[in-house]
Amino acid sequence: MTGICQILGMGPGDPELLTLKAVRHLAGAEVVAWFAACGRPGHARVIAGEYVPANARELRFDYPFTTSVSVEDPRYLTDMAAFYDGCAQTLSAELAQGRRIALLCEGDPFLYGSAMYLFDRLSPRFRCEIVPGITGMSGCWSAAHLPMVHGDDILSVLPATLDEASLSAWLERGDAHVIMKIGRNFAKVRAALQRSGRHEKAVYVERGTQSGQVCLPLDQAPEKAPYFSMVLVPGRTRAR
Repeated sequence: MTGICQILGMGPGDPELLTLKAVRHLAGAEVVAWFAACGRPGHARVIAGEYVPANARELRFDYPFTTSVSVEDPRYLTDMAAFYDGCAQTLSAELAQGRRIALLCEGDPFLYGSAMYLFDRLSPRFRCEIVPGITGMSGCWSAAHLPMVHGDDILSVLPATLDEASLSAWLERGDAHVIMKIGRNFAKVRAALQRSGRHEKAVYVERGTQSGQVCLPLDQAPEKAPYFSMVLVPGRTRAR
């Protein structure tokens, strides 16, 4: 008998926003795994906190890099693929022994989540279950008290890693926008918002639902943005 890998969405940051199902599955896990940047505690593990069983074996997967290598660098895809291969091999050995694994993923696992790359590698051979989590974007727009889409508005989710021209083009389309992966791309995001004429409605949210949460109009935002930040552009505000 092989085990099961339960990929648990940990939500946007506030532990009280964990789902009952995620907490229940976490309580029954024999192995708990999560991703982290080197030298950092791992955001998903911090959210899980006291819900991790005391007798569970913990596996920490340190990324080979985070922002130090650009996604355009040829090394990025090669090194990240090797990293995910190694993580999958580690979990495969546990699953072959029949163990129940909880793989923690901040936000929702299938929305820019690292866990989806392990799902791709494990699901052809092992049982996998996905527990969705509250997304970071919904946590942020709730924290900012910012209604995003109305009626038949179109919402787009844009990675800030796009080039400025592409960002601007997408911002000129649709009605509401979420720009993720801000970090060192913030200057480019500001320029794209100006270029597309969407800057006046834009709202900056940093660490939404977490301690130290910041919600500001874009023109009041700091010059630099941390990893856990995004820019929200709400849709129509005309009478309905």
